[in-house]
Amino acid sequence: MLIIDGSYHEGGGQIIRTAVAFSALTGKAVRIENIRAGRQNPGIQAQHLAAVNAVAKLCNARVKGASMGSLALEFSPNPIQGGSFSIDIGTAGSIPLVFQAIVLPALHARENVIFEITGGTSVLWSPTINYFQDIFCYFLKKMGVDINVGLASYGFYPKGGGIVKAIITPCANLKPLNLTKRGSLDKINFLSVASESLKGAKVAERQIEGAKNILKEYHGKTEISYCNTPSPGSFIYLDANYENCKLGASAIGELYKPAEKVGEEAANRLDKQMESDACLDEWMADQIVPYLALSGGSVKVEEITPHVETNIWVVERFLGKIFEVDKAKKIIRVNKS
Repeated sequence: MLIIDGSYHEGGGQIIRTAVAFSALTGKAVRIENIRAGRQNPGIQAQHLAAVNAVAKLCNARVKGASMGSLALEFSPNPIQGGSFSIDIGTAGSIPLVFQAIVLPALHARENVIFEITGGTSVLWSPTINYFQDIFCYFLKKMGVDINVGLASYGFYPKGGGIVKAIITPCANLKPLNLTKRGSLDKINFLSVASESLKGAKVAERQIEGAKNILKEYHGKTEISYCNTPSPGSFIYLDANYENCKLGASAIGELYKPAEKVGEEAANRLDKQMESDACLDEWMADQIVPYLALSGGSVKVEEITPHVETNIWVVERFLGKIFEVDKAKKIIRVNKS
């Protein structure tokens, strides 16, 4: 059984998600110890538990230690199956982060995989579901992946209640991803969403106003939407469309934070990415690592973050030394002979 230190480097939930995904993929049993040991709330939390249970359903795994607050987890997989599954995180735990664990093993299933997940779609410390749909899936489709993600409803902190359904078609042989030149900028799209209860305060419109005060050119599509949600909330999502790639940024509304500031926060993040010459933003950089390990290729990223380094470390625990990282040029490379 492979032993992985869950407190290594960045020491977050990503270690759990990547480890169980590669355990299912390789058939190697894994034990993760010291899970999130350095965090304020150490151990497994609801979103991590949902990810483990989701991957376990895919491969009928034997699991020990899958409980709230657990500091150790054992995951012993069987062959990956297909089929339809549902997961209720039970809180506003991040739906996109649960999908991070599911998609990779689902590509190696015997038939299509359909997952419906209930939880948080737009929460702090996580990609929004719109980023997952528009950026993550965009890059996977470049690698030959057929993934369809449908949003039924949004869910904000603390009650969640958002519902997302994904259909993933098996694709065992990924196309290499080579992206080191992003080409010219075409347009920037704006999406601002808020709960119906915030419509009177024009929260969604004000988020857009804040973003456009920063990003004054290349305006593409602007969407404003209000929706019924169990808990009130808001977010803004922006994407910059280039000739060869996309960059994305989000910001989440918070109590006592002016809506204009939420828009400015997302716009400043995107502006920072655009000032670099990266083809993958800092969030996509660590998310692409497991797929690049299997496909091969070379990508220029915004930053080699601790998340990127940690994810590479976990993958190489299963596959051996395969990554080349040029920190100066911010290029991640996997050569497939």
